[in-house]
Amino acid sequence: MAIEFKKIVLITSGQPSLNPRIVKEADALAEVGYDVTVIYQFWNNWATQLDQQLLAKKKWKAIRVGGDPVTEKFIYWKTRVQYKIYQKLLGLIGLNYKTSIGAIGRCTKLLIKEALKTPAEIYIAHNLSALPAAVIAAKKNNCKCGFDAEDFHRNEVTNDSNHIDFKLKKFIEDHFIDKLDYLTTASPLISEAYQQLYSKINPVTILNVFPKTNLQLIKESSNRLKLFWFSQTIGEGRGIEQIILAIGQLNHQTIELHLLGSHSLEIKSKFEEIALKNNLDFTQLFFHSPISSDQLIPFASQFDIGIASEISTPWNRNICLTNKIFTYINAGLGVLASDTLAQKKLLEDYPGMGFIYNKNEISTLINCLNTYINQPEVLKNQKKQALSYCNNHLNWEIEKEKFLNIIKVAIS
Repeated sequence: MAIEFKKIVLITSGQPSLNPRIVKEADALAEVGYDVTVIYQFWNNWATQLDQQLLAKKKWKAIRVGGDPVTEKFIYWKTRVQYKIYQKLLGLIGLNYKTSIGAIGRCTKLLIKEALKTPAEIYIAHNLSALPAAVIAAKKNNCKCGFDAEDFHRNEVTNDSNHIDFKLKKFIEDHFIDKLDYLTTASPLISEAYQQLYSKINPVTILNVFPKTNLQLIKESSNRLKLFWFSQTIGEGRGIEQIILAIGQLNHQTIELHLLGSHSLEIKSKFEEIALKNNLDFTQLFFHSPISSDQLIPFASQFDIGIASEISTPWNRNICLTNKIFTYINAGLGVLASDTLAQKKLLEDYPGMGFIYNKNEISTLINCLNTYINQPEVLKNQKKQALSYCNNHLNWEIEKEKFLNIIKVAIS
């Protein structure tokens, strides 16, 4: 795709290592010749270590604002205090433009400041607290802006329309989304939700998929059935407890559960205690520390089944599609997914690569695991189907062209 040399700024209130989606977009833009800058902020220490490895290999620039608790303590703690003050002010004086900008994110004001002094043809926000920065910088520099909504933000935390988190996010969305030149989302149902709210915007779905895998052969399953779950953080209320209970009720010693993500010793001990109480021993439950996003798919490919144990509340959880489920597909795993609306739709649209289970009825999860144990051909066929979908339909090569075309049209 031949282009004129143009500058593009992507903005996030997270870190590159915590957001594979912004990395894929930045890479895609840089590959075709755009001058790309990513503006971001500190989120946690382990991601900072991964960022150092990641950014050293990239063709695009990265600018961090807001400091961190180790090397730039003053600005970090100053912004934390200011953020807390603005959150308190919401309850005292209510929502207005100033309080909403201050309360939507620790570094939103600094993201705005940095974006304003970084000229570009288009500013692209990732996550809601970066949205004001993209729109304000675009207006000041008389150029275009876009927003990538991986979530349905007003319902990320609660379904209660009287809750302050809902009101704040709705205020930000209402104030800025209508000013966008384009809106992308990470699932068809999120696109539908935003379309209903903002009729002038026509959201385009860009799935959370990854580049085509080099995996060609499905390894034969060993005598142990290896289940895999990952997220940025391992914690309670993520469906892990139900998985452990299901394995325990099967009382099958050849099933392993592998969990990857940041975790405290307290959480590790808590899940180990649940496991021991439910007939699992320490040879069945494994904890893995976070790894870089480019290592994730090769790491996942050593397992048999990827578990997407998403919950249905608040509403965003019901309609989002995380990079978790697409990682499993790309790694050639069988997919075991809870019955959220978005995951049910995905497995209906792409049948044969996994099972949907009822997250409120543990018997359905047990039945799925029983099938894998007693009918190994089912798992083998699911793995083949997952790789087929990855290589022919669900891959970044396809979604990337959609994304690049959106940018080309927006700035042409």
